[in-house]
Amino acid sequence: MLARVWLFFTPALAIGAATLLAPRVELLPPTLAGLKSWGPLLLILLAGTLAFGFNRGRALFAVATLAAAFAGYELFLSAGQTDFTARTVYAAICIFVPLDLLALSQLRERGIFTLYGIRRGGSIALQILLTAWVASDHAAQFTQFAYMPLFDTPAFASSPIPQLGQLLLLLGASACGVMSLMKRSTLDAGLTGALAALGVACDGVANPHVFQVFVGTAALIVTATLLQDAFRLAFQDELTGLPSRRAFNERLLALGHRYAIAMVDVDHFKGFNDQHGHELGDQVLKMIAARLARVGGGGRAYRYGGEEFAVVFAGRSLGDAVRRLEAVRREIEDYRVAVRAPDRPPSERRAHPRSPARPIATVSVTISAGIAERNERNPTAQAVLQAADKALYRAKGKGRNQTCW
Repeated sequence: MLARVWLFFTPALAIGAATLLAPRVELLPPTLAGLKSWGPLLLILLAGTLAFGFNRGRALFAVATLAAAFAGYELFLSAGQTDFTARTVYAAICIFVPLDLLALSQLRERGIFTLYGIRRGGSIALQILLTAWVASDHAAQFTQFAYMPLFDTPAFASSPIPQLGQLLLLLGASACGVMSLMKRSTLDAGLTGALAALGVACDGVANPHVFQVFVGTAALIVTATLLQDAFRLAFQDELTGLPSRRAFNERLLALGHRYAIAMVDVDHFKGFNDQHGHELGDQVLKMIAARLARVGGGGRAYRYGGEEFAVVFAGRSLGDAVRRLEAVRREIEDYRVAVRAPDRPPSERRAHPRSPARPIATVSVTISAGIAERNERNPTAQAVLQAADKALYRAKGKGRNQTCW
C-alpha cells in the first residue's frame, strides 16, 4: 500500500513548492521578469516534447488541454477582464480541462498518430472551437448554464469556479486517483496532481501569477511522471513487477564484499505453456515473482528473462540465502494452480479472468535454484553469477525442484 501512496509524492511535492513560490514571483528581478509568462510556457513545451518523443498519447493530450487553458488565460483573463468573453473562456477552462483529464485517465494508451489519437486530439480541438463560437456569437445561454448553481452551500459559493467546474474537478481528481492506485500508474497519479494544481490555478485566477504558476506546475507534474514512467519501463519488468535484468546488472556493479546470488528457473515451463496456454503461464510467473519478492533476509528478486529469475542477497552468507530460498521453493511446490475449462465464454474470461469458475483441474509448478557466494574462488560478481548458473544446472541435472550450491 505504501508503494501505491508513494505515487503521489512527486505531485504533492510540486504543488507544495508552487504554493511557496507563487507569492514570491513578484519579487523576481527585472532581468527574470519574462519567466512570469515564459516559464509556464517552457514547462508546457517540455512536457509536450517528452510526451511526443515517448509516443505517450495520453500525456500529450493532457499537455495539449493545459496549453489551451494557458493560452485562454493569457489572451482573455490575464488583464483581469470580466466581460462575457472572459467569463466564457474561464468557464470553459474550469469545465473542459477537468473533463479531458478525467477521460484520459479512463482510456488506455493508444499512441499519438493513430485513429484513437486523432479522435482524442479532435475532441480537444472541438472544445476550443465551441468555446470560440460561444464567445464570439454571444450565445449567452451556454455561459449562463455553465455558471448555474448546483448546490446552495457556502463551500461551493466561496470559489469563483462555476459549481459544475468544481464538481468536475473533484470527480476528475478522485477518478484519476483511484485509477492510479488500481493500476499503480505514475501517469494517472500525475493527472491527479495536474487536476489538483489546476483547481488551485482556477480558484486563484484573480490573484497575480497564481494561474501561470500552477498551470506550469501541472505541466511539470506531467513531465516528472513521464520520466518516472520511462524509468519504470527501463528498469521494471511489466509482467511481474520485479526489477528487470537491466536493474539486476546495475545492482551487480554496486555490491560490496559479502553477498550471495541465486539463479532460479521454472521447471518444464515450456511444456507447461504448450499444455495450458500462455495466459496461465503468465499467471504462474507472476505467482512465483510475488513469492520471490518476499524472500526476505535482504534478498532482492529480479526478472532475469523468460522463466528465469535472479535473487541478490546483499550482505548475506550462502547458508542464509539457501535457507530462505528453500522456504520459497517449498511454498511454490505446495501452491496449486487452477486450470480453467477451455470452453469458458469469452465474456466470462474478460469479466473474471481469475475467477474459480469451472476449474477442471489443479496443477503444481516447481522451481530449481542455484546459489553461489562471493569468496576467494569467486571474487567478482560475474564469477559468482556464473557459479550460481552452474549450480542451477546441477539442480536440473539431479531431477529439478531443488536448490544446489
